Amino acid sequence: MSDRAVLHVKGRVLVGPDDVRDELWVVGGRVSYERPVGARDVRTVEGWALPGLVDAHCHVGLDAHGPVPDDVSEKQALTDREAGTLLIRDAGSPSDTRWIDDRADLPKIIRAGRHIARTRRYIRNYAHEIEPEDLVAYVAQEARRGDGWVKLVGDWIDRETGDLGACWPREAVTAAIAEAHRLGARVTAHCFAEDSLRDLVEAGIDCVEHATGLTEETIPLFASRGVAIVPTLVNIATFPQLAAGGEAKFPRWSAHMRALHERRYDTVRAAYDAGVPVYVGTDAGGSLAHGLVAGEVAELVTAGIPPVEALSATTWGARRWLGRPGLDEGAPADLVVYEGDPRADVRVLAAPRRVVLNGRVVG
Repeated sequence: MSDRAVLHVKGRVLVGPDDVRDELWVVGGRVSYERPVGARDVRTVEGWALPGLVDAHCHVGLDAHGPVPDDVSEKQALTDREAGTLLIRDAGSPSDTRWIDDRADLPKIIRAGRHIARTRRYIRNYAHEIEPEDLVAYVAQEARRGDGWVKLVGDWIDRETGDLGACWPREAVTAAIAEAHRLGARVTAHCFAEDSLRDLVEAGIDCVEHATGLTEETIPLFASRGVAIVPTLVNIATFPQLAAGGEAKFPRWSAHMRALHERRYDTVRAAYDAGVPVYVGTDAGGSLAHGLVAGEVAELVTAGIPPVEALSATTWGARRWLGRPGLDEGAPADLVVYEGDPRADVRVLAAPRRVVLNGRVVG
């Protein structure tokens, strides 16, 4: 399409779960609900349109071994785009991916800077590995480098105990989260286990990734504080394989990982039922492939979250949470068109008919 071309999307435009319109127009790369006067070069796309999907836990610029070259980062971003993911919250990356912001054909990224972990308590080559006395300084650094988010590693395997254990003392995370908030950034944390959650929430954290360690004691605390979770169930599905690989050396850790996996759906449903905000994230970019957003939405439905709410967790609700527009008048035209109604069957998300980014059909 040329810069002067007009895209006409007709059929059903899901501006919100209950706000369904018959058509929209893309003029100058932006959404309009008024037919442009005198439009001649018009391309029409028909189907069910949604705001571009959100992957709220994704790592562009990272693979299982650490940072990757720009050409690999580009392939990762393109894979997500082809799956309909047009907005990514990059939940920690050692690579500088700012160059992606200059590419109108690649998904928009909200960065959390680089992971901040305890020394020798995370995956090699991923994180700043520091001690508690340096946590505030590193949180301030990443708050300034990121796009309004900072990512902590809240727990990891403790080789002395042979099991998952909290990484930070309560006073350290309290001071660090306060500093991030002072600088206008929100804080999230990787947490698999149970014992770091209360300290993090009471310290003022904004979100927890994975959150497999939620219990009937901590779920009400999350709900009362409005702390969101991003369950990454497509990643949690790998726990049995991880447990098998570590069983000989860390049997307690392996048993713990299996138990967290076995109750994963009950955990997510209990959190949702209690009013905890739940959003879609895949954890792509470490050992997991990109482009899995549809699978994660389906996993939330399997866990018992109503389909429309699971859909909102990657569209309307997720964009509102991240402070980005959906299909609003005058907003950048980032949308995905499907053959059928994704509210009726979220599996529709696995087969985008058209992907439109910044008003251009890119897939």
